[in-house]
Amino acid sequence: MQELVAALVAFFIIDPLKAELGEKLAAARVPPGIVREVTACATAATPVVVERLSSDPLWAAGAVIRVWAGLAPPETVLAEAAPACRPAIDRARPYLTGSAA
Repeated sequence: MQELVAALVAFFIIDPLKAELGEKLAAARVPPGIVREVTACATAATPVVVERLSSDPLWAAGAVIRVWAGLAPPETVLAEAAPACRPAIDRARPYLTGSAA
């Protein structure tokens, strides 16, 4: 049953989140090394995100709504769900906010 939940979460939440984040990173012209780092972290963090979504369904529903409604960027939700990804996201953030040197 846990594998089915993980597959559904990956398909309906993780994959769209990674796709949207990838589009944002490409549009912001984030260097390829940072893009790879963020993408790899998001992929590696899938079990952690699944656990967070499973253990806190209220947060999960809110996170999905915030991203889909454009109230929270996908990188913020990823950092909340998988704090280990925060350093990679922080390296990309200046490009995403337009404050990169």
